[in-house]
Amino acid sequence: MAFSAEDHALMARALALGARGRDTATPNPSVGCVIARNGRVIGEGWHARAGEPHAEAAALAACTASPEGATAYVTLEPCSHHGRTPPCADALAAARVGRVVAALEDPNPLVSGRGLGRLRAAGIRVETGLLEAAARELHRGFLARMARGRPWIRIKAAASLDGGIALANGESRWITGEAARRDVHALRARSCAMLTGIGTVLRDDPELTVRHVPCERQPRRVVIDSRLELPPSARILAGEPPLVLTVSGDRARRAALEARGAEVVTVAADGGKTDLAAVARLLAERGFNEVTVETGTKLNGSLVRAGVVDEIVLYCAPLLMGEAARGIFALPEFTDLGQAPRPRVVDVRAVGVDLRITARLEG
Repeated sequence: MAFSAEDHALMARALALGARGRDTATPNPSVGCVIARNGRVIGEGWHARAGEPHAEAAALAACTASPEGATAYVTLEPCSHHGRTPPCADALAAARVGRVVAALEDPNPLVSGRGLGRLRAAGIRVETGLLEAAARELHRGFLARMARGRPWIRIKAAASLDGGIALANGESRWITGEAARRDVHALRARSCAMLTGIGTVLRDDPELTVRHVPCERQPRRVVIDSRLELPPSARILAGEPPLVLTVSGDRARRAALEARGAEVVTVAADGGKTDLAAVARLLAERGFNEVTVETGTKLNGSLVRAGVVDEIVLYCAPLLMGEAARGIFALPEFTDLGQAPRPRVVDVRAVGVDLRITARLEG
């Protein structure tokens, strides 16, 4: 399907609008919408928060002229079901727009082509696929949860040039500079949840909150704690209660954590440890679209081996920590390079004095 330069520009605007809700729209996708006639924008909007108007409704409400016969550019198929807000497909049909261009179809089983079908049934010209790759990037967490039943899971790590994340004695503050640490907080802000392991909590006592950038919504903190070793004094128990995932049946330890406000959930076991595939499914069931992992060598490696990691964001510092330093991933020894995971690097950029490398694990 051929799209004009004007179509591309207007969909690019819709994508930019959608990005405004990236940190706050969860568990919904951060959709953007532009309504235009003859290339002139007459209304635009984005979905900011769950329960508030969807992008299409916001754009229609903002129209400075009648939308009848106009084109609506939307980053995801308009919804067709009644949730906390009415169906957007019905709103567009009632407004009698003449054309709807959707970047991609919605894999949500409640929608999945039905929204586009309603528009076509109303006599509206429907086209899809414009800037689809960019829309998949914008909505990647929601798409992962809908299509695969698990969130988009990224591991964030800060390491030296020789691959160390901590000295042998555990010291790791600070490997990277201030700009990189601020960038990490922006990454936390867009995450629905922050995942860590009990080893990291016992060693570093992290808060895992967003502090150094503006933040309207703190991500839910999640601790994998197979034996319920989390001390009631841990800083991660302050503020919004964390989710503690365990295979332990120790009622006394469970009660102590629940008394501190933690939500303790028993998950499936895998060889006496927490089943990480089951963890990923549970996080999706909780409505988490994007999950950022900040943890240590062992859990990083276990997550990779479990096949649940989509992305690695590595902040690489101009520092050498020596051969005794702890590495990023605890992975088994490979005897053939063909066995070794080979993530695809998708972005490299300087963040202050450090480098941020983003790589994807595919397949």
